[in-house]
Amino acid sequence: MRAAVDRLPAALRAVAPAAGTGNTAWGTELTGLTINSREVLPGDLYVGVAGARHHGARFAAAAEKAGAAAVLTDEAGLEHLEGLGIPVFLAGDVRRLVGPLAAAVFNSMPADGQRPVLLGVTGTNGKTTTSYFVNSLQQALGRTTGLIGTIEILAGGESIPSVLTTPESPQVHGLLALMRERGLDAATMEVSSHAISYRRVDGIRFDVAGFTNLTQDHLDLHGSMEEYFAAKAALFQPDRARRAVVTVDGEWGTRMAERAGVPVLTLSTDGAGAGADWNVTEVAPRGLGHSFVLSGPDNVQLRVSTALPGGFNVSNAALATVMVLASGVPADAVQRALDSHDPFTVEVPGRMQLIGEEPAAIVDFAHNPDALTRTLEAVRRPDEDSRVIIVFGATGERDQTKRPLMGAIAARLADVVVVTDDDPHGEDAAAIRADVLRGASAAQSREGLTCVIEEVAPRAAAIDRAVELARPQDTVLVAGRGHEVWQEVMGENLALDDRVELRRALTRYGFTALSSDGVES
Repeated sequence: MRAAVDRLPAALRAVAPAAGTGNTAWGTELTGLTINSREVLPGDLYVGVAGARHHGARFAAAAEKAGAAAVLTDEAGLEHLEGLGIPVFLAGDVRRLVGPLAAAVFNSMPADGQRPVLLGVTGTNGKTTTSYFVNSLQQALGRTTGLIGTIEILAGGESIPSVLTTPESPQVHGLLALMRERGLDAATMEVSSHAISYRRVDGIRFDVAGFTNLTQDHLDLHGSMEEYFAAKAALFQPDRARRAVVTVDGEWGTRMAERAGVPVLTLSTDGAGAGADWNVTEVAPRGLGHSFVLSGPDNVQLRVSTALPGGFNVSNAALATVMVLASGVPADAVQRALDSHDPFTVEVPGRMQLIGEEPAAIVDFAHNPDALTRTLEAVRRPDEDSRVIIVFGATGERDQTKRPLMGAIAARLADVVVVTDDDPHGEDAAAIRADVLRGASAAQSREGLTCVIEEVAPRAAAIDRAVELARPQDTVLVAGRGHEVWQEVMGENLALDDRVELRRALTRYGFTALSSDGVES
């Protein structure tokens, strides 16, 4: 992909060359753009931005060696550029320029609109599943699709492993340009609060932006729920979206709909959103999942179902449906796709993923108080003799206030609580477990709970212990890491897949594990 300078916005063409570089213009062509010196290709613009530990300009020499055509950085980066033999350009707020510049270089958001219909999903919980549901429904409609999210990136039939919920801005624009070149009809993207705060989606305008919910998480970044809300709300402004679908099951959703600066369709999935445009009614069990009716404007009624367990997946399926409707697909076409393809039966790796049936053995990504509550409530069987055994921990170097809260939730809603390690990162794993155990033990003592609480590490041993304790009528829930296949401990990535460990434990204790097809992602 090559970008002529005349496609660059005037504000970017005006970025000043660094003194003494002998260059006063961008040149004639750029072949790409990156903020990662290890990803530089010949002809790229390398953007040196300030990082948490190092300034990106420190790696400009490596970028030049890899073929970078020029460097864009700020005043603080200049001290690292002595002796550089390629043009250097300066800007005050480099990070703010990366998205618009990447859009121009890759032509990912062309003025003629010849690109995939773009749908973005944000919220604390449900982003991944809703994105998979949107993608699956689009495919059921006969569209070729792309997906950018936590688990993987899909460009038509090609799957690319994903590290961040939303990749850095140059990669996002490069992926959207690739999808446009391949003639894809629609693309769906998970949009995290980190992506918005760190400007990873700058320069992108979604055709439809959807909101799931807002609950406590990521306060290590945002500091307060109000700041967290403000970060999410930035997605629903005219520079980032054309229209929105907002779930109004709680106060934060109602506020999000009011705060949005674009046309909004509201969705109530629990009956709490009085006067919502779309409402979920007639929810009924259907296998492990549910069927329901989705009622909207002009007396439209759609019959929808999902095979995934939990009331929250009713909400996810409803939001996905309304988002596709909001993108311009007629209701009758959506109903035909729902009836003929059952798109919300799609397996989402590490999201309420069933690994065994007797006992029910489930892996889920629940890693904050609200998600853990909803998941534990969803997996509880109606049988009086059935127990819930949970294996979980808390992530290191993240919001510490939620650790005892999650411990208390597990003690209230599970019969056996096995506290173990999640991703400790650079923190002491035993200290993290102690925070979780303190909350569980305090709730047990204060509320007279009868649950059994154990501490087992490492995580594979905890999973094994849970299955050792299980009977065929029980449910074993391994929560927190979902699809992840690496555990970071003191800077070292250790191979660990909860799904693999759970299958191994089931087999070891004489239970049957479901086929591993699709388990490893």
